[in-house]
Amino acid sequence: MTSAKTHDDGTAILACTISRDVQNFDLLIEDMETILGERWGDLGFAEALAFFSQPEAESLEFVALAIDGEDEDNLSLMGEIISQGKEKKIKIVLIAEDVTPASLHQLLRKGADEFVPYPLPEGELQEAIERMNKPEPVAATAVATAPAAHGDSKEGALFVVHGLAGGVGSTTMAVNLAWELATASDKEAPSVCVIDLDLQYGSVSTYLDLPRRETIFEMLSDTNSMDDDVFSQALQTYEEKLEVLTAPSDMVPLDLITPDDIERVIEIARRKFDYVVVDMPTTLVHWSETVLQAAHVYFAMIELDMRSAQNALRLKRALQAEELPFNKLRFALNRAPKFTDLNGKGRVKRMGESLGISIDLQLPDGGKPVMQSGDHGLPLAKSAAKNPLRREIAKLAKSLHSLGSSSAEAA
Repeated sequence: MTSAKTHDDGTAILACTISRDVQNFDLLIEDMETILGERWGDLGFAEALAFFSQPEAESLEFVALAIDGEDEDNLSLMGEIISQGKEKKIKIVLIAEDVTPASLHQLLRKGADEFVPYPLPEGELQEAIERMNKPEPVAATAVATAPAAHGDSKEGALFVVHGLAGGVGSTTMAVNLAWELATASDKEAPSVCVIDLDLQYGSVSTYLDLPRRETIFEMLSDTNSMDDDVFSQALQTYEEKLEVLTAPSDMVPLDLITPDDIERVIEIARRKFDYVVVDMPTTLVHWSETVLQAAHVYFAMIELDMRSAQNALRLKRALQAEELPFNKLRFALNRAPKFTDLNGKGRVKRMGESLGISIDLQLPDGGKPVMQSGDHGLPLAKSAAKNPLRREIAKLAKSLHSLGSSSAEAA
């Protein structure tokens, strides 16, 4: 049994790794030794729960909970570790490899403070620790002048959709995921906001038949002056269930906004809503990293064709060259082969293997009704409720919402 005591006598440990077998996370061991020297220990899952009640745990500043795909059968235990850690005022860094978006969402909603994908990007663990150790930010006066429109601060989950090629269905995914989340519960419907950050060609407004307002350009041009009232006035309500921040009415440069602007918009949106869905431009811009780092789940939309494969490979190289968390992306294959298409299924498998990626979500081809739904400004649930694409997105939304709700109730 691996102990959580340090090697230097009488020195209190500052952190622990918690995992099924820490040897599976050799990069984590190296980073912990670099950051903490010998002032850290290692625990198994069951040991962690017992250790939290020991006097030695009082000196812990954080724990790194490291999991992989094999641990998804024990999510309830992972959630209990996070809950007990939070009760003891211990910060939690979630280290995950090959874990599904639904599982990640459940654990993040349970209370994990930071998420870092594995293999660990260079310096990412150190940055996560520094973010956790920052004092609680005092809300800027511009943001704190008005109460949140939906009650108390929510710290909602951020879901991002990014199409890696034109026409792969990113806006369809974003709009319909947002609508399905907004209608996921009849009793206590969650508050949901969809934000169109494709400033030039964004079509969320078209897909929901909403006008584009001048106030959006004004708000994005001066986010320093943005408060809850300004943000709320820029939103439009669809069917009294979904709040929408459309792209500006005129085509504007993608560098109109800065990473700081994006950070402010995301912060206020997450504070006001249970779920925030962002539709990204295909182009990478200097604030793309900000959205990537903030996202709880980052869906990368592709199709089973050469352009998607090449773009996925180019994106992988670009993010890894900048030491950004490429493994945070969850690839979603649109117009996926049918279950009976064995040849197509084989192509999907070979595509993932050749690119070194995991295709976590396969969305069926919804056919012409999908295009007609967008042209009519209606979600698929209202125009073609039995469409196979709609059913798959609804299943995803209900899974995310039910896991989030159950973990929130248990917290």
